[in-house]
Amino acid sequence: MPHAKVDFSNTEIAFHLKSDAALDRAYFLFKMIANEPLVRIGTAATNFALKTHLPVEGLIRATVFDHFCGGVNAEDCIPKIDQMFESGVYSVLDYSVEGKQEEEQFDLILEQMCALVDFAHQKEAMPFAVFKPTAVGRFEIYKKISASIPLDEKELIEWSRIKERFHRICQCGQEKNISILVDAEESWMQNAADDLLLELMRQYNTDEVVVYNTIQAYRWDRLAYLKKLNHKAKKEGFKLGFKLVRGAYMEKERERAKRLNYNSPICLTKSATDDQFNNCLKYILKNLDHAAVFLGTHNEYSTHLALKLMHELKIDIDDPRIWFGQLFGMSDHISYNLAKANYNIAKYLPYGPVRDVMPYLIRRAEENTSVAGQTNRELSLIKQEKKRRKS
Repeated sequence: MPHAKVDFSNTEIAFHLKSDAALDRAYFLFKMIANEPLVRIGTAATNFALKTHLPVEGLIRATVFDHFCGGVNAEDCIPKIDQMFESGVYSVLDYSVEGKQEEEQFDLILEQMCALVDFAHQKEAMPFAVFKPTAVGRFEIYKKISASIPLDEKELIEWSRIKERFHRICQCGQEKNISILVDAEESWMQNAADDLLLELMRQYNTDEVVVYNTIQAYRWDRLAYLKKLNHKAKKEGFKLGFKLVRGAYMEKERERAKRLNYNSPICLTKSATDDQFNNCLKYILKNLDHAAVFLGTHNEYSTHLALKLMHELKIDIDDPRIWFGQLFGMSDHISYNLAKANYNIAKYLPYGPVRDVMPYLIRRAEENTSVAGQTNRELSLIKQEKKRRKS
């Protein structure tokens, strides 16, 4: 399929699914997010209201939750999934409940993930499922393994259960032809997850790419890591799956490195992170013969670079090895304009009980506040569309 220039400034396509009221709500939310003091005050007030059981869930659902989330459960997300799919945008349901670290919760997430894979199998609009390593295992276990600290007998049993949960989810994905995206987390626990996911790729990615690990480009060591894995895959005859992102834990990473007096794993500048992302992107696309990539980016330059490279490397627009992804409620100008041009595009669609999803939403607001250019871009596009509709 021939490549065509994609115009990310086309707001008519970008916001065609939003009513005037939804557009006004989006403008209000991004205006709030752009104000750092307001985000801090709003976060504190929301946490207080939830902890003291004030009746605010209805208000939260009608504003920030409905803008950034699909619903309180998978079935609740169906109208948004179907609506987006009619416009060529697929969905990745993301159970965004954070912070619970008990065995019972891990087993519950495992069952939910297998049920979600089965749910996705029944809907053409859902080619992926996603989870975080700490959704199915305790953070401290990953941390100790990553630091090469021996586990005691009880912890070894715990680690064995974590591995079993990973395998079970990947088996479900392979049986139902649904690819599994595994998010990356903090660097001091990530080595354990990386090694486990390499083991899973060896087992499940022999014919098709079932398992995708996440590469965080704000880590300066990730291109070298990519090259190392590529050599392993070529030598051993399995395929690699990667979700490529910039990263979401920058402040936490730098603060810990400073406090414990070690070199930060994070690139020194935003420009260096952008270069790292783009270099990883180039490397993956040039080694696509035994790999697949999910490009999780809200950056227009990086997206245009991917389109340019696909054209130069004679990769079809709808090549199943290349997917683009953005978060629901953000960067619709990228998502829907790519979909209009027939690229493979999916939205991450968070869901879960309102109260339990609030930590995710708060983190999302804080991240947007720290990336002022992104928020300002959203606001300018919304203004442009509001003006276009009035005229």
